[in-house]
Amino acid sequence: MSQAKVEQYKKDKANRKKIVARERMQRRLAAIAGWAVLAVLVVWAGASGYRIYENNRPEQTYTIDTSAVDNYIDTLEE
Repeated sequence: MSQAKVEQYKKDKANRKKIVARERMQRRLAAIAGWAVLAVLVVWAGASGYRIYENNRPEQTYTIDTSAVDNYIDTLEE
């Protein structure tokens, strides 16, 4: 090995703990970022699907016969 390679190897060996720790942190950050992107996509897809479902549901309408109440109120006014 040339002297430059030997010195580079010694420098790398001296800083190996720092290098390994930095690489480990980078892998963890990449995993966290990946999971965050995945979570955002899942939430977005769920919200979009729910919005589409709610927009396509038929409206529920109720009809109430209030003639009895109207007649009662009319008798009170007289």
